[in-house]
Amino acid sequence: MFGTSGIRGPVGDVVTGELALSVGRAVGVDADRVVTGRDPRGSGRTLLDALTAGLRETGTDVVDLGEAATPTVARAVGWEDADAGVMVTASHNPPEDNGVKLWQPSGQAYDADLRETIERRLREDDFASALRAWDRLGARTAGTADGRHVAALVDAVDVADPPSVVVDVGNGAGGVTVEALQQLGCDVETLNAQPDGRFPGRPSEPDAESLSSLAALVGATDADLGVAHDGDADRMMAVTGEGEFVAGDTLLALFAADAADPGQRVAYPIDVSLAVEDYLAERDVGVERTPVGDVHVAEAVGGEVVFGGEQSGAWIWPEQTLCPDGPLAACRLVEMAAERPLADRVSEIPSYEIRKENVEVEEKESVMASVREDALAEYDDATTVDGVRVDLGDAWFLVRASGTQPLVRVFAEARDPDRADEALGKAKGYL
Repeated sequence: MFGTSGIRGPVGDVVTGELALSVGRAVGVDADRVVTGRDPRGSGRTLLDALTAGLRETGTDVVDLGEAATPTVARAVGWEDADAGVMVTASHNPPEDNGVKLWQPSGQAYDADLRETIERRLREDDFASALRAWDRLGARTAGTADGRHVAALVDAVDVADPPSVVVDVGNGAGGVTVEALQQLGCDVETLNAQPDGRFPGRPSEPDAESLSSLAALVGATDADLGVAHDGDADRMMAVTGEGEFVAGDTLLALFAADAADPGQRVAYPIDVSLAVEDYLAERDVGVERTPVGDVHVAEAVGGEVVFGGEQSGAWIWPEQTLCPDGPLAACRLVEMAAERPLADRVSEIPSYEIRKENVEVEEKESVMASVREDALAEYDDATTVDGVRVDLGDAWFLVRASGTQPLVRVFAEARDPDRADEALGKAKGYL
């Protein structure tokens, strides 16, 4: 039921009021106080009402932030001295979907053990004993944390010469970015700034295709860069002042190099480009590879691992929060662009060709078991944290089962294009 990003799916099918009520009850079993919020989707208000009803039935007090960004809700768990946070959102999914994300007081998403606990309670209806009588129900109070989030963003950066920025809010909940950049002295122009859960301005996921209007606007004006969010603003992507979309791997390299001093480490998933590792190696920054999913990245950061990110647009600075914080990423990127143009920084990142193919299979678990056995027999140092990844020195390949479809995904990359083709062929040979 729970993926690494919570529950997500079509409203009225996978995600229903009944499910939201049950999730509230399940979370409330061992929580006295919970922070809640939602993105602008039309179904969000109904689902949040059901979820908070379930929480209150267990005697749990609810601080409801209403429409808010996911990182605002995640940060507010600690600010409100709460036991958990619940965000009703489908993040970058289309408007017909919705879902639920669960947060710990540290700002980190529920880990595997906590997710399993909630799943078991849902499967077994194991919360009846926690339901309270009429005179012991929890209270629901309206709260706000946008101002505190904005203040935290402003305190986190130092923008000596504020640039001109276009912020594509994507009709989502990321308005705190606009407020923070304005307080930092930036000249801010907005795009798709009106919250609207139908996402009429563009698809919610901020990628090269959906951000074509942002790229055109930035390129045609005097703006120094553009930034964009998804529906709940846990993601942030960008375009240069020339209107060029910045690939996720490139942003990851820039953020990681900026965050880490020589000898420190950063965390990112196993499918990240070799170009990032090469760029960081030149700066004596080490790498901790994780399974795909920002919850795994969050689990890896801390200590000498000073930053974590995913090329999908999720960026984590553990000294601030363990939740991917799109508005914080936007402010950090603006800080960097104020010191040196983003396009100049991007030009320093090497670019290698990556090969990707999806292979339909009937039994992906058994297929992956065979791939693991064969690859480990041939390569002593094959990595199996999420699928099978083999480092060939000048190339790498990854064979990984899809989490939602009957597919096995095959990736290969090399500094030389022909070598990338060879590595892809080697990987497919295990299927």
